[in-house]
Amino acid sequence: MTSVKLKTLVDWLKLDNLTPDINLDKIKIRQPDINRPALQIAGYFEHFEATRLQIVGFVEYTYMENLPEDRKEKAYRDFLSFDIPAIIFCRELIPDHLFLKIAEEEKVPIFMTKKATSAMMAETIRYLNEKLAPCISIHGVLVDVYGEGVLITGESGIGKSEAALELIKRGHRLVSDDVVEIRKISDEQLVGSAPDITRHFIELRGIGIIDVKTLYGVSSVRDSKTIDLVIKLEEWDKDKEYDRLGLEEQYTEYLGNVIVCHRIPIRPGRNLAVICEAAAVNRRQKKMGYNAAQELYNRVQNSLQKSDSDDED
Repeated sequence: MTSVKLKTLVDWLKLDNLTPDINLDKIKIRQPDINRPALQIAGYFEHFEATRLQIVGFVEYTYMENLPEDRKEKAYRDFLSFDIPAIIFCRELIPDHLFLKIAEEEKVPIFMTKKATSAMMAETIRYLNEKLAPCISIHGVLVDVYGEGVLITGESGIGKSEAALELIKRGHRLVSDDVVEIRKISDEQLVGSAPDITRHFIELRGIGIIDVKTLYGVSSVRDSKTIDLVIKLEEWDKDKEYDRLGLEEQYTEYLGNVIVCHRIPIRPGRNLAVICEAAAVNRRQKKMGYNAAQELYNRVQNSLQKSDSDDED
């Protein structure tokens, strides 16, 4: 089951650790949802999702502060007795000594942040949704071309990495070469990234491994990108029919999401980088409501109708 180490989340969110004696190495978060434990602190534990990250804001904190002293310890112990991965106090709110003492006894890590509660929740949910999303790895190259995430696939040795290198030289950004990890963030969005071990590297046959970030600078790479378009490279087959107008879009599927796919036949002399750029720009145009193929079709239809009218006259 996919999980995120608590220490990784803490480092990314830059949280202040209020229970430094608790070892974070073995604590993992396995679901992206979070919980604000107002009802639980009040003593209601029906349907309590203790495995979620707990976020304490001003409302919960004020209630805790105003609890009668004779009720505080029981309320805290009942709440902290669950196997909670961590509790984060927002707005620089610091829990009282009794809460911290019981948390250390129950091995529940407590953290504090300066961020507002709503901002903290949104940031945490977005991060966990990405890291805990369903994930597959495919053979291909992912490049950010004019803001469009272009996934280039095809048989090994067909020229994917060479096309990516040319795109990088033309000012575009590499996300991943050879292996692309695809995560399903939502029913409409897939995000691609590189495995840690191969991030920013490209393999070129005859040359070997090159470090794109070192050779071309930090502006030539990025860590992740939504996948907007798939370009599948394949050997030219003279007996095969290829789409020449683009009136009907073709699609491919990853993790249940469908993405527009172009099948590009490869022949000597074809500039793959320019073709990828044109495909990316054309995709952006379609998103903005303009379809060049449809415009050509409309012109032809209008021309035919005009010819028919002239013949009748």
